[in-house]
Amino acid sequence: MSKRIYHKPPKSFADQLQQLKDRNLTVEDDAKALSILANISYYRLSAYFLPYQSKKDWFDDGTTFKQIIDTYSFDRELRLLVFDCIERIEVAIRTQFIYGMATHYNDSHWQDKKHYFISPYYNSIGNLVDPYNDFQNIISRAKTARTPEVFIQHYMDEYYKPSNPPSWMCFELLTIGEMSHLYRGLRNKEDKKRIAKPFDVHFNVFLSWLHSLTYVRNICAHHSRFWNKDLAVEPSILQKPVGHWVGASYNNNKRVFYFLCILKYLLTRVNPNNSLKEKLVALFNKYPNVPIKYIGIPSDGKGNLLDWQNEPLWK
Repeated sequence: MSKRIYHKPPKSFADQLQQLKDRNLTVEDDAKALSILANISYYRLSAYFLPYQSKKDWFDDGTTFKQIIDTYSFDRELRLLVFDCIERIEVAIRTQFIYGMATHYNDSHWQDKKHYFISPYYNSIGNLVDPYNDFQNIISRAKTARTPEVFIQHYMDEYYKPSNPPSWMCFELLTIGEMSHLYRGLRNKEDKKRIAKPFDVHFNVFLSWLHSLTYVRNICAHHSRFWNKDLAVEPSILQKPVGHWVGASYNNNKRVFYFLCILKYLLTRVNPNNSLKEKLVALFNKYPNVPIKYIGIPSDGKGNLLDWQNEPLWK
């Protein structure tokens, strides 16, 4: 297919609203709709149109502007819920990472020892992979920042040796993505196993899930669409769960619901009394006109969603 010249002119908010009407969308309150379009761009909203259009650029009969905004609001609240869960899991992983290495080796500054990490190498696209030096550079930048973190400044004011703060301080400098990179870069397989063990997953699955947690965390942080999304970073299928999990029908790891199952599994290890299920149910009930099948809850082949709430993981 040959490329074309982009020639679509910008449209006023009024023109955008008229285009929606011309495409069979029911708008109940023009003034309110215009106010929303002035705060949420047409293009951003357009990602939520597709499930309501059996034919391109034509809304199914009865689709309303309110339903589109409800879908947008549902997605926003889902992201906030997921972001909160990831924060709790991230803090727990950070803790187990520090504890698993520092106590096993009885070394407060293990992060400054090269032999705990893989040797640098160039990956398939020619980028240098060097977890040890990457972490050292993060620490160095934190120490030389114009306004260092309070705990970094305190260490430098109080101690001259070792030159870097202990691992439990340095780990507070890492994003979840940097922590994932560091976990992948551990030389010893037994170290990876020890860190993953409290979460009841194989260390390779744990590595994959860490990568997916980073990816979804960034989706949430950047306010991108999460509902009705194929995940670009697919988390590994959990083949040998410890304790309650979901049936094979739910193993579509490209879709959001599988990721929600991962959150539930990990949260159960972090906080057995978590209320993720109750919060999800409340969110689904708050927006009854938003088709939740698009987050990847499987059906029975006749259009009926499977009863996810009675799966062992969610029960």
